[in-house]
Amino acid sequence: MPAPGRTGRDGGLRLGFETREGRTVLVARRFTLPLQALEPIDLEGDGTATLLLLNPTGGLLAGDRLDIDISLGAGSRVCLSTPSATRVYRSGGPLAVQRVRIEIGRGARLEWHPDHLIPSPGARLRQAAEITLAPDATLLYLDAWAAGRLARGESWGFDLLDSRLLVRDEAGLLIRERSVIGGSPPRDGLGGTEGFGYVATILAIRPDRAGWGDLTGALHDDLVGAAPGCRAGVTALARGGVLARLLCPSAPSLETGVQALWTRLRRELLGLPALNLRKL
Repeated sequence: MPAPGRTGRDGGLRLGFETREGRTVLVARRFTLPLQALEPIDLEGDGTATLLLLNPTGGLLAGDRLDIDISLGAGSRVCLSTPSATRVYRSGGPLAVQRVRIEIGRGARLEWHPDHLIPSPGARLRQAAEITLAPDATLLYLDAWAAGRLARGESWGFDLLDSRLLVRDEAGLLIRERSVIGGSPPRDGLGGTEGFGYVATILAIRPDRAGWGDLTGALHDDLVGAAPGCRAGVTALARGGVLARLLCPSAPSLETGVQALWTRLRRELLGLPALNLRKL
């Protein structure tokens, strides 16, 4: 609970996974509202544990401090998502803060696939993700957000979206990036989103894999074919991975573009078909 007189809630979520008899099992789960995790499901029938992460309060509010810690043991296979987009509400005072820390063990693989953020007018959010993985572990990571509730004419009404990402292995840094964006419309020029209302970053990393340059062109072609209304830049990291950035005009086009790239990455890196989370 927060200190008396303090705005917001302190939420925590701790998840631990291990492999037993060829299947991934959830061996540790502890949460404090407004964070929660549902029971794991093996949707694919291949031993992957799929969980939905929830915020039953409806979104992130002013002063919330949310901490998520996730550990994947050797050989475990996990997919984490959310049931819907996450709202970030107006803050007249303290900002909302969310921190994610993930450790991915040897031979393990994680698909981090949440729905996008929707910041309301006046919203202020600082989020940070720090991920450490073994040399033969695999990470597929998605971070997506909207410029606001566009259908209500609320684009670029939020006050702050501060997002940081750090990924490393035992050899050192793989990627570090940070974006700090204020609303201040319009955002259609240099450093903005060129008039697009939806932005996504997709990151695929496996430190011991080579040949990432060959994958960049295939990812770009997949997006052009599946979601021609989107724009994208795809680049190989200095080592161990590839990064794609998408600009999309609508939520359906965002979903289509992300699905196209995710399908290619699942096939190339995990040997699996397209992801079907069966959300209605």
